[in-house]
Amino acid sequence: MSKDFPSSKFDRGKIFAKTGLKLGTNYAKRYVKNKMGKKEDANETHKFHSENARQVFNEFSKLRGTALKIAQSLSMDQGILPNEFAEVMSESQYSVPPINKALVRTIIKRELGDYPENLFKDFTSDAIAAASIGQVHRATLKSGEDVAIKIQYPNVRNTIESDLSLAKTLMKRFVKKGADLDEYFEEIRTTLLEETDYEQEAAYLDYFHHRFDQNYIVTPKLFEQYSTQKVLTMSFIEGKHLKEFLQDNPTQEERNHYGQLLWDFFHEQVEQRDFIHADTHPGNFMITEDGKLGVIDFGCVKKFPVSFTRNYMRLLPHHLDKTEEEIRELYIQLNILKRNPDDPKKEEYFFKYCKKYGDIFAQPYKKDFFDFGKSDFNKKIERFAKNTPVMNEPRGDKNFIFSTRMHTGLYNLLVKLEAVVDTRRSKELTKKMIAELEAEEAVSED
Repeated sequence: MSKDFPSSKFDRGKIFAKTGLKLGTNYAKRYVKNKMGKKEDANETHKFHSENARQVFNEFSKLRGTALKIAQSLSMDQGILPNEFAEVMSESQYSVPPINKALVRTIIKRELGDYPENLFKDFTSDAIAAASIGQVHRATLKSGEDVAIKIQYPNVRNTIESDLSLAKTLMKRFVKKGADLDEYFEEIRTTLLEETDYEQEAAYLDYFHHRFDQNYIVTPKLFEQYSTQKVLTMSFIEGKHLKEFLQDNPTQEERNHYGQLLWDFFHEQVEQRDFIHADTHPGNFMITEDGKLGVIDFGCVKKFPVSFTRNYMRLLPHHLDKTEEEIRELYIQLNILKRNPDDPKKEEYFFKYCKKYGDIFAQPYKKDFFDFGKSDFNKKIERFAKNTPVMNEPRGDKNFIFSTRMHTGLYNLLVKLEAVVDTRRSKELTKKMIAELEAEEAVSED
């Protein structure tokens, strides 16, 4: 079993230690080099961070499970790790080697009471997808329904606490002394406990199926009798992933149709202020032949606090029509900026960067229609992402870890689609929601 998944704290600790030592040596050499006046250009910096991120990914791929999830979550917070880490860690969604077939049979027997060949009319022993926490197999129930069976890697849940502890030690190599990582790690810990509880995911899956499985959105149906805390069985959604869809050279009308579905799905979730699908990446969406958008994988679902939601929603109108000082104050409330920084000059530079980036991020909402295929928009986003000032400490409310993943993930999908979307309804929803939140805030203050 250890060959497929090193589950002991000792075995996993060795890989963490090896990774930490290698990274520490690399960054120490770079520090000395820079101190000696041998400055890097932008391409050399990008290459350096990318190569180190690749080393982390390669080592953590052996660990699978929570180690990859932690690295991926931390890499989304631009205050902790360079942006290149996010680029590489995104591969953990669908680039992890699957566990062996014998182990798959053993897990199903232990969880469902019998071997797959006895439980199902047909079972595909080769995984159709393998990610950080589990892998997916296709099967047919004896009643004839096609299903997807999600199988969790063994002992994943048991590694959460030790992996978090080891990861925190490793991350301290990147942050300045005294930086507080606790609330960020606690947010990741809470999410990991949910993601490794397939009974919880089953509840989310059922919730979204009843809430969104209509009109142009299709979500899987839960088969509770074939599901446990470590095995999840759901209806199979037939369709193409975005990469396959684009390879067929779709028309602009088709691109716009699916882009609009993605845009509306995102904003309808936010407007309803309830549970939100917080893992917006290409592997979690399907393009169906009947013109629908399939939404799959409900492991990472969030419900953000009202105070964060209110300020996050205010970011958009602030960047559209507020003064620089009003934006600065909102950034302070969201913990992006410090009211009394140790280094005011560095803080001001960071503010200018965030404001310019926010202005670009708000561009899709400025007009009634926005073309995500415009090369200048994508290039601006990429340029700002690659030149993020590394503050060597976490910045921003802890909820940005997942809200950022959602919103940037949406933009990434729409850019790949080169879709033109109608933003009018979403702007009205945003205005309505902000008004409701501020009215609630006023009542609570009274």
